[in-house]
Amino acid sequence: MIEVLFFIVLIPSVIIHEVTHGVVALAFGDDTAKKAGRLTLNPIKHVDPIGTIIVPILMLVTVHVAFGWAKPVPVNLSKLRNPRNHGLIVSISGPLVNLAIAVMAGVGLRIVAPIYTSIYTSVGQLPLIVQLLFLLGFVNVLLAVFNIIPIPPLDGSALLERMLPSSWWPQYLRMRMFFLPVVLIVVLMFPGALDAIFNPALRIWAHIA
Repeated sequence: MIEVLFFIVLIPSVIIHEVTHGVVALAFGDDTAKKAGRLTLNPIKHVDPIGTIIVPILMLVTVHVAFGWAKPVPVNLSKLRNPRNHGLIVSISGPLVNLAIAVMAGVGLRIVAPIYTSIYTSVGQLPLIVQLLFLLGFVNVLLAVFNIIPIPPLDGSALLERMLPSSWWPQYLRMRMFFLPVVLIVVLMFPGALDAIFNPALRIWAHIA
């Protein structure tokens, strides 16, 4: 049951993450995502076979924790009014919206959970609303932290991109998608390394919740 609820909150969370990129890009002059029909919460438009289905299932089976990503929303940096600066803001907007969702879920838990904690002893026994709020916060913390890892094509790599000399930037942008296998190797083969990154953030969120 928990695994089902996990996917119920995971899928809209990764979709909102991606739509946010497109909305912020549009605000800075790039209408690529809008023209592609990606500024929508319709999950069919955003499902990525690897990031939305395969990786989360493999993670659940192997380490009993999962996260994923939706099909990246297309962003044409050359259409942004200030490609380097606005590109950075577009990139970090996704993790920021995940953090905002996590905080709201934590506040919701503080309001709702005390009603039930005196009579229920584990997450699996808690009412559906409490389980959903807990998992909503948990998932969005994982998404935010995972995406700010500075490995291309994750959002955190935008911080490194911004520090590159301007003359290096076009070539780097052409190469960054080839780093995706590195991300998959880290996720599937070194889950302990991810725990070292995730656990401090989850502890901070737990203080909110």
